[in-house]
Amino acid sequence: MPIRDVTVTIDLQRPAGLIGFGKPLILGTKTGGAPYKEYSDLEGLSADYGPSTEVYKMAATLTGQGQNSPAVFAVVAHDDGGDPVATLQSVWDKDWYFLLTTESDVSTIKALADVVEGKGFKMFATRVGDEADLAVLKAQDYDRTFVIYHSTEANKFPDAAWVGARGSQPVGSVTWKFAQLIGITADDIGLSTVQSVNAAGGNVYVMRGGQPRTGEGIVVSGEFIDVIMSKDWVQINIENAIQNLLNNSPKIPYTNAGIAQLEAATVNVLRAGFNQGIIAEDADGLPLYSTDFPTREETNPSDRAQRKYTGATFTFELAGAVHEATIHGTITV
Repeated sequence: MPIRDVTVTIDLQRPAGLIGFGKPLILGTKTGGAPYKEYSDLEGLSADYGPSTEVYKMAATLTGQGQNSPAVFAVVAHDDGGDPVATLQSVWDKDWYFLLTTESDVSTIKALADVVEGKGFKMFATRVGDEADLAVLKAQDYDRTFVIYHSTEANKFPDAAWVGARGSQPVGSVTWKFAQLIGITADDIGLSTVQSVNAAGGNVYVMRGGQPRTGEGIVVSGEFIDVIMSKDWVQINIENAIQNLLNNSPKIPYTNAGIAQLEAATVNVLRAGFNQGIIAEDADGLPLYSTDFPTREETNPSDRAQRKYTGATFTFELAGAVHEATIHGTITV
């Protein structure tokens, strides 16, 4: 793991571009395996993985989502019959955020999801064509795995299409519902199936108002994908902002002036999050965030002796997104 002197934790409370963001990693198979490598186009990929391979087909779907497709993607492969979990573990600290895999066996999917969940960072997008497989994942209530169900085209990688359509856009600027997936046909399933998939923490791709669009945009636990990503975005960017401040300053004094520099770095990230649409605004259009950084006089003397600053907090309200609307009208005669 990278050495850091800054740790940010965020508790998500629900009422009664950037390091790695947007870069997908395809975990596939290849005889003899292959190391982690980044690509900017399919032409470069074809030298290592031919057009007939599952890795190439997934990458083609990923990068075929129009102007929002990722500019760069990464691939790593384990040997045929090898251990995909060990391969994932070996590249965890590389610069990627979305895990995709050509694997379709639900036991392997679960094992990979367990790794991502245990790490507490990054996201895993996958697909199923059987509600029984979805139930296996739902039993774990994952916060960092999201699943798209398709009764007939799971083998066409709708998960990669979804990441390609949404994953590279600025965090907070889009919801994962209502995405159109190029190359994927809307699933012809009834409302009862849509409801059962949603209840099991899955997502569908169906016709909505005459147009093919993705469903709720949730992870397996039922939380929204963009909420988890917003949490990650704020966390990693505050950590990086304060780490850069420490790295590039001769000294941050343990004084109120020095503490103010830490708070200013935090506020700058929160302001950027507001500008991207992560943080909500009040009736006057002002961002709904606040910070509380204890003064030197309010800190513990033993912390000061060890040059540790603790007790700082921040809060913000998520902007969220409108996924449904109910509008009542009146007709007069």
